Amino acid sequence: MSAPANSHLFNAHLTWTGAAKGPTATPDFSRDMKVSIEGKPDIAGSSAPGFRGDPKAHNPEDLLLSALSMCHALTYLAVCAGSGVQVLAYEDHAEGVLEKVERNFRFTGATLRPRVVVAAGSNLDRANSLHDKAHANCFIANSINFPVKIEAEITIRE
Repeated sequence: MSAPANSHLFNAHLTWTGAAKGPTATPDFSRDMKVSIEGKPDIAGSSAPGFRGDPKAHNPEDLLLSALSMCHALTYLAVCAGSGVQVLAYEDHAEGVLEKVERNFRFTGATLRPRVVVAAGSNLDRANSLHDKAHANCFIANSINFPVKIEAEITIRE
């Protein structure tokens, strides 16, 4: 696959490492996976514990929520830099809800809770409003089909 003009191509290679523990002869087969991306550390994965996975390994739900949180943070930092808001610290405690809807599980919502520290002299209203701009421009938020709430808290460092 090649990327069309004005686009970016990403690649990931997934291997079911659980095959070494045996075939899918019963529902108790190993869910162990490995995601490899050239030039980066591998990600060991499994399904979530509620789906017979390894609770110590990353699961797709963890990674989706992490991607959403990270994309919002990176977009927010970029729009702040372009708007003269100096961010000194940023952290987020994101939560997502996976529930059964009709016959299938799906994410039905997520909440991002960014805790942002801005430099003295920063405009708090502007810093807050930039979360809306970041959300509107976040690649991952634009790619999902569930609502995302942003519950930001911004403080000024004197």
